[in-house]
Amino acid sequence: MESDLGLWAIPLAVIGGAIRVSTPILFVSLGETLTERSGRINLGLEGTLVFGAMAAYATAVLSGSPWLGVLVGALCGAVFGLIHGVICSIPKVNDIAIGIAMMLLGTGLAFYFGKPFIQPVAPDLPAIPLGWWSDLPQVQAALNVNVLFVIGLIAALALAWALRATRPGLILRVVGDSTDAARAMGLRPAMIRTMATAIGGAFAGIGGSYLSLYYPGSWNEGISSGQGLMAVALVIFARWSPINCFWAALLFGGAGALGPALQSVGVTQGYYLFYAAPYILTLGVLIATSSTSRALTGAPGELSITK
Repeated sequence: MESDLGLWAIPLAVIGGAIRVSTPILFVSLGETLTERSGRINLGLEGTLVFGAMAAYATAVLSGSPWLGVLVGALCGAVFGLIHGVICSIPKVNDIAIGIAMMLLGTGLAFYFGKPFIQPVAPDLPAIPLGWWSDLPQVQAALNVNVLFVIGLIAALALAWALRATRPGLILRVVGDSTDAARAMGLRPAMIRTMATAIGGAFAGIGGSYLSLYYPGSWNEGISSGQGLMAVALVIFARWSPINCFWAALLFGGAGALGPALQSVGVTQGYYLFYAAPYILTLGVLIATSSTSRALTGAPGELSITK
């Protein structure tokens, strides 16, 4: 690669890697944005992501259809979100504690039911060859964009519009900002939050299906690498904006692609340190957004982390 592209190989590899790595983070962060805009935080999306990856992969292996796998992953994510939402609707139940319990449940069930599917090979999701104009295989590989990335971009734009310009979006924002105001309008905050949590779980399930059916494109117990928890920090960094989630996901994806990019151009010493870049970035985001003297800009008023 070095002889073909020289130093251009590094930014090209980072861009291509950012697109690949960012897709599951994007879907999880969009789901968490929807959930948190309703006034609830869901730390269980890591478990939802892993279980969705397993369910999608198993379905694709058994049916031969990767898209059926994506659908099943989304349905499983919605079920996990629905369970989380229903439990958190009980008075005096802590949503953060329930989220941690759901994370452990999701990963545990995925490891248990996923053992028979570690060896079998599932069909991959299709990709769009945006590098068709180049004869260099490196360019073609870097610009091979999965369909789910495009769907994620469309979903981010649609969610941003819906939250700003539609009645359901207004209802969600009212419920997230003030339970009392929502009840005064005749709304049912608990039901709305439960529905938002279920839809958020479905997004996380789709993100999991991308992991197992495209990149890295296999099922194993370490497939997530904490991306579900990273997405929660990303939502805070993005200030609960779906559009900002898209750009922030690309930033996190680029950080995750830095190590492999350096390795691909022949860097043999120290490149592995850059594999820690996404986790360092997550820690930096949490530190930068933490303050005892000022509120989080754009945070829903009913969100537990703002109280």
